[in-house]
Amino acid sequence: MTGQYRRGMTCVLLIPGSTRDGSLHTAALRTAARFAPPEITTMLYGGLRALPAFAPGEAAPAEIVELRALIVEADAILFSTPEYAGSLPGSLKNLLDWLVDGGDLEGKPVAWLSVVGPGRDDGARAALESVLGHGGARVMKPACVRIPLEMAAVDESGLVTDGRLHVALGDMLHVLIQAMVETQPKQPSWQVHSSVYPVVVQRGARPGSAYEGPSGQSAPEWLS
Repeated sequence: MTGQYRRGMTCVLLIPGSTRDGSLHTAALRTAARFAPPEITTMLYGGLRALPAFAPGEAAPAEIVELRALIVEADAILFSTPEYAGSLPGSLKNLLDWLVDGGDLEGKPVAWLSVVGPGRDDGARAALESVLGHGGARVMKPACVRIPLEMAAVDESGLVTDGRLHVALGDMLHVLIQAMVETQPKQPSWQVHSSVYPVVVQRGARPGSAYEGPSGQSAPEWLS
């Protein structure tokens, strides 16, 4: 695992769907852990490859007991996964099977981060939301976002340098936490005018404005 929860703070568990440390999805979540707002503490889950195969009716092994403890401690979960053969990677589906079987996702706020272009992970995202629904999780749609990235944006330390992701991550984590406590999330005060990017609340924007950051800066070029 990377990082640890801090007492008294909102905790978000970051779960990648890839078993490769060098994957773009893992890099995006690693970046989320690095650039999370100060009031949010995160943990990047790294035990996907080591999980035993789901066996209905059998007692949970130690790896699953540890995973379930992390789920209990987390206030919310953020997933980022590639698509394999039109659906979820088997390793992530295995993790979800354990959690659904144990009822660990019941009522848990969850969201997803996509880092590929439209049409490249639709099957995986649909399968993820379906499984999460079967597990009773609360999929927070306002906090789900797509930011297409390239591997060239990942630096030698495994972090994504693309500023679009940094902005989106901070905002989506705030939206995720806001959605946890609001039955009906407020109308977002800004949005990206593109079919690629969904509506995400921008912190500090004036109501009705297209975009304005905390210091009143104008919209960055990638929003236009």
